[in-house]
Amino acid sequence: MKKISDLVYRPSRRRILCQSLFFGVIATAGVICNTFSSSSKADAQTPPPIVNNTEINNYAQAVLAMEPARQNAFEEIKKLIGNGEIPKIVCNDSNSINGLPKKAQNIAVNYCTRAQKIVEDNGLTFDQFNKITIELQNNNILKRQVYNTLLRLQKTPEP
Repeated sequence: MKKISDLVYRPSRRRILCQSLFFGVIATAGVICNTFSSSSKADAQTPPPIVNNTEINNYAQAVLAMEPARQNAFEEIKKLIGNGEIPKIVCNDSNSINGLPKKAQNIAVNYCTRAQKIVEDNGLTFDQFNKITIELQNNNILKRQVYNTLLRLQKTPEP
């Protein structure tokens, strides 16, 4: 006989893992981006960037490829800093890296260099990658497309 608790909807572990990975990946991409100041142009004057399916696929592949390196760098920096809070590290902002201890700076710089190469190896420029990342913050349709692409890529066995 099933218990009532067994009948309650529980999201699958795979779905939870995919969602967690998606949000981690988006956070990673955000860390790589430049910090942009708000523009004086009105939003209605700026047409939304168009991101095609190839760019979405390349973006998702790059994010998945850099995630292990990001986790490794984060863990290494965490060990060096100890219980202290790890500051936000933005690859294109030398001040965010300069505030770290010397060994942690080296780890961050190495990660940023690898991340840039991964982006380029996946068919995007660093500017394209950053623009897509920024667009993801305000575009739910693009966010869903990237999320679905990430799921598809994780399910597809590599040749």
